[in-house]
Amino acid sequence: MQDNRLWDVPTRLFHWVLVLLFGIMWWTAEQGGDWLAWHIRAGLAVLTLVLFRVVWGLIGSDTARFARFLRGPAAIRRYLAGETAAPGHNPLGGWMVALMLLVLLVQTGTGLFAADTDSYLFDGPLARFVDASVAERLTGLHEANFNLLLGLVLLHVGAIFFYRLVKRQNLVRPMLTGRAEQPLQPPALRFAPGWLALVVFALIGVAVWSLTRI
Repeated sequence: MQDNRLWDVPTRLFHWVLVLLFGIMWWTAEQGGDWLAWHIRAGLAVLTLVLFRVVWGLIGSDTARFARFLRGPAAIRRYLAGETAAPGHNPLGGWMVALMLLVLLVQTGTGLFAADTDSYLFDGPLARFVDASVAERLTGLHEANFNLLLGLVLLHVGAIFFYRLVKRQNLVRPMLTGRAEQPLQPPALRFAPGWLALVVFALIGVAVWSLTRI
């Protein structure tokens, strides 16, 4: 076994910045009041990150691409039977990534139209484009979806502990360093250039910012 490059910088930055923003979103929502202004800002940042990750999953590095880690039932069965997964997300972890991205899109998408039913000072950036009744329904979905999101986060953390304690695999270290122990002759991995990630992120950031200024 030898230490080989596994995760690119954009994928790792996405992961850890998302962890930070998730904590900010939760805390500011719990505080309410004027903190909701920061809740909205954090939500827009999360939306930008998630849209970036979706695009990066199509054009980014090999281990970031959906086509590489979203596998069918047969691949999942082989993995559960003990077959070694390709470098990157295993078949189960890959579907967890896709599910979390989908739930995050629902969370941030409904937040754009959510209504601040307490003070009406911090409605979502696009709430003015829908009827009050629609905004309230989307607010309810926004709140209910957070419970699903929280459950997925807890399941994700639990899986990390399971792999560390039972399977003796450290999943955190590779996401920090970008490197992991792999066979001496691992499959060759292609890594997309960093400038491409910067361009994609900048374009998505401008698009999200422009959307909220309509």
